[in-house]
Amino acid sequence: MADILIIGGSDAGISAALRAREIDSTANVTMVVADAFPNYSICGLPFYLSGEVADWHQLAHRTLGEIQETGINVELNTRALHIDPKQHTVLVHKPDKSQKLLQYDRLIIGTGADPIRPSIPGLDNRGVFLLHSMDDSFAAADFIASHKPERALIIGAGYIGLEMADALRHQKIGVTVVEQLPSVLPTVDRELGDALGTYIESHGVEVKTGVRIQEIGREGDALRVTGDDGFDRRVDMVLVVVGVKPVTELAKAAGIATGLRGAIIVNRSMATNVNDIYAAGDCVVTYHRLLNADTYMPLGTTAHKQGRVAGESAAGGQARYGGSLGTQVVKVFDWAVARTGLRDHEARSAGYHPVTVEFSTWDHKAYYPGAHRLTFRITGDEITGQLLGAQLMGHWQGAVAKRVDIFAMALYHQMSVADILEADLSYTPPLGSPWDAVQMAAEHWQKHRQDT
Repeated sequence: MADILIIGGSDAGISAALRAREIDSTANVTMVVADAFPNYSICGLPFYLSGEVADWHQLAHRTLGEIQETGINVELNTRALHIDPKQHTVLVHKPDKSQKLLQYDRLIIGTGADPIRPSIPGLDNRGVFLLHSMDDSFAAADFIASHKPERALIIGAGYIGLEMADALRHQKIGVTVVEQLPSVLPTVDRELGDALGTYIESHGVEVKTGVRIQEIGREGDALRVTGDDGFDRRVDMVLVVVGVKPVTELAKAAGIATGLRGAIIVNRSMATNVNDIYAAGDCVVTYHRLLNADTYMPLGTTAHKQGRVAGESAAGGQARYGGSLGTQVVKVFDWAVARTGLRDHEARSAGYHPVTVEFSTWDHKAYYPGAHRLTFRITGDEITGQLLGAQLMGHWQGAVAKRVDIFAMALYHQMSVADILEADLSYTPPLGSPWDAVQMAAEHWQKHRQDT
């Protein structure tokens, strides 16, 4: 009976534990969790803070009891301190402040990522929050309940920053979003980012782009936030969401190799360079299917898949991670924005000959009530016609997520843009068109290529 030890109980850790038990029901699987929240949806935290999810317990994918019923041992509030690869042990700090050595035959590291802490003076002021964990969100929720803030400032206009702008507006709090890059949501093209910025301004959010925050000071009960070009705002709370960094100190101390952004290097089986140690999730590099190279891509979907592979590998299976395409979607107020694959500059850097073409159409037949406009930006290789990426924006009820997934599947199978026209997609007037909007956008790209 193999002893499989997992450090971390979020997306990668729980997926690894469940898969290991599926592959080898006799395995003794133990999951060491640093907090009291195994298998909680961190991605759902903005919706808890908005009040749309009333009870934070609903964010649990599985209860502790349900996890334990699968035969997984769970050690809560237990922090791993040291890995000894030679002795196959992990020293942990228990809730009662004692220390204990845990033995393993195979180890899986799923330590995740921490929020980046920018070098801005004043981050320790009361009312300033770096959001990433359940405890972070509880602290922010308690502050909102007790201090009744009227004005908040968010540093960072990525996915979480924009979701939090939406969440705070739900709470009737005035919001300013500050992004140092030229447009919000910089993971999509500026054309879409600018349109999204204008849209969220229509919902009462002040948007300031091209501004780097210099300092957060305190003036009485208020926070004074200053930045480039005379930027100066007085607010009641500040959220800092400028990205994450992999948590790998424990792995590095054990001699495990790290690479891009300091993330743990793993192969397609999620094995590290140290025998019997695997890793998965936001702490590891991610194989990109189009680039055929490692990237750093901390996404929940990626972590679940990598964890499943790591769990199977640790239990003696032969799984391989299929690779990521960076498929993402975010809902901000009534809009959804999504992307998959490569943008123009990313494709060019990878040696492709990209052409990106924009196209707009209705999400379903316009004669049926409730039709919304969808905007596509398709990137394909001008020489070969290969699909390289897609970006979408429109009303969230326009099936933006479904449609970006069509592109993601096409990318996974290395289809050309023209191949999308042959796909047998569903149709009914309230939901689409005989030629779906995805296919119309693909056809538009084809015509552009032929005309140039």
